This record gives sequence, C-alpha cells and structure tokens, in this order.
Amino acid sequence: MIRLLTLIFAFTALAAVNSYAGLPVNETDTEDPQLVGFFDLRDRETFVQVTNSILEDAESTIIHVQVFNVGNLCNENNFFDAYTPNDTHVYNLRDIVTNDGNPSGVVLPDDAYGIIVVTSGDPNSDIFTSIIGNVRIEDNNGYEYRTNLNGVAEQDFDSSFDQFTFNYNTESGVTLSDVVGIMLDDVTTDEVSAVGPNIWASFDINIYDLNEVPFSCRNVIFACTDQDNPLLPAILEDSGDASVASFEYGINEAIPSSKGAPLLCPNNVNSEGVVELIEIDYSTNDGEDHAFALFVGLNNGNGRGSMDVMWQDSEDLPSGS
Repeated sequence: MIRLLTLIFAFTALAAVNSYAGLPVNETDTEDPQLVGFFDLRDRETFVQVTNSILEDAESTIIHVQVFNVGNLCNENNFFDAYTPNDTHVYNLRDIVTNDGNPSGVVLPDDAYGIIVVTSGDPNSDIFTSIIGNVRIEDNNGYEYRTNLNGVAEQDFDSSFDQFTFNYNTESGVTLSDVVGIMLDDVTTDEVSAVGPNIWASFDINIYDLNEVPFSCRNVIFACTDQDNPLLPAILEDSGDASVASFEYGINEAIPSSKGAPLLCPNNVNSEGVVELIEIDYSTNDGEDHAFALFVGLNNGNGRGSMDVMWQDSEDLPSGS
C-alpha cells in the first residue's frame, strides 16, 4: 500500500488562533511505533524524549534511532537502543548517549540540524511496539519550541484534503519564523529514507490577508537539502515546477526565517494572515509508504516562542514520480 500521511504542525505565537480550513485538531500523543521530529544545534540545543509506553510485563523493546543532518548532505547516522516497559530516555542531540548511559556512536557537528526518526520493535522481526515522545528546542536567545514527536505508521485519518493552511501574526513582537518540511520514504519499516533527489514534496503557496484577499506566492519544494547541496539541481529539475528547494523556509518579508532560509512568499509584507499550501506533486524511491511532516514556528527573537500541532489526511494526491 502506498500512502502519504501529512502532519501539519502549526506553531502559532501566543494569542494567535490557529486556522486549518475547518479541520479538527487530532491528539498527537497517541502511541505509534514510529515517530518523527526535527532537531537544530545552530545556536540551539535539542532534547528528544522517548517513552516505551507498554506497561505490562514484556521483553525489552529495541529502538532504532535515525538522524539525518542536512549540513552533511542528509547522510544517515543511526544506532539501536533498548527500552524496558514504561522506560523513558532523553537524547541530548549535542551529546547523544544511549538509555544505559553509553555513547551512541553518533556525534553531530556543532551546527547540525535536520531530521530524527525513532522506530520501535525488533529489527529482525515484524513485531513493532508503541512509543510516544516529544522534542524541545532551546534557542540561545531565550525562546523554546516544544511539540510531541509525531507518529507516521499507524495514525487513523478519516478525511481527504490536498490543501493545508496555518495562520500567523506578530502578536507579542513576533518577527521570525521557522517553516520545516520533512518528506519520508519507507515509513512502517525500520529503515526510513529521507534523502536523495527522488524524495521531495512540492506545494503552491498563497497568503491571504485578514480581508481574505489572496497573494499568489510561488511553488516550493520541501526536501532534505540546503542551498549548498550538490543534489539541489537534480531535485529542481525533477520537480519541473519550482525554482527553490529547501529543508526550511521563512514565511515572508514581514516574518523571515530565523536562520536566513528562503521565503515561502518573497515580496509579501503582510504581518498577519493565513498561509495556504496546495500540494502539487511528490516523489519517492517507491518504498512501502510515504509521509510528510510540516513544522511551523514563530518567535520574537528574544524570550517568546510557541507551537501547536495539527494532523490532516492527504489521500487525494497527484501522481507521484
């Protein structure tokens, strides 16, 4: 079965009210055998907490942790860890040690950022157990981003849409944004793939002001790449309908990226409105299942940052490559 699960994380600031085209917000702490999040060590610290949520007497669970560093061409680093029932461990991405306190073997550069995928179960069998988790990103300027890690293996979606929205504003002095998109291939296995010119998702971006007047932006690609990646030209050529591909974006000129990333909507200066993302296409390596996660963060560059989470199905897809 081939599917694309789309998880939208809308991080709205403080008094902002989230808007998702009338869709209900689902719980994000539901147990799932596979979780995904992002990490950032660029003047930030990242802590990922994982809990083996099985409470009854059982064998220890094997956890497979995969880390994809964008600055290292998203090449995979990984290790295995053991959890007893109801066991919890926090991974400091600056100094990753296993549940028993030993070195994990994964050492990231000081400025690393990218994707973390956690899969539970015995990698030598088809038995997968459920886990829950969360991620906390602390910026040196004093604000934090916090959210639950999000499952991509067993979520029950009951609606079909190909249009996604999140709102934003400059309440409490918001000036900066972090919009991060993660495309995954081979989810529901313990060997998730996230890198390569064939793993990406493209979207048509529009911004609506408070009078619901649309501003047409541009088509963008979310892929595990930065602007120095030698695979970037191949990704752009493969998509055929976007001039920019990136792991992260800023919203517009009014709320640019906190890390100098490209903008979803250049030349737009609306300080309050709704961003609309309409799926155009996606491409994978034809693995078992596919998933897409979108993180949207707002902060004031000082001590305030906030995030919320929303899930949405996406079965009415264009033809994948």
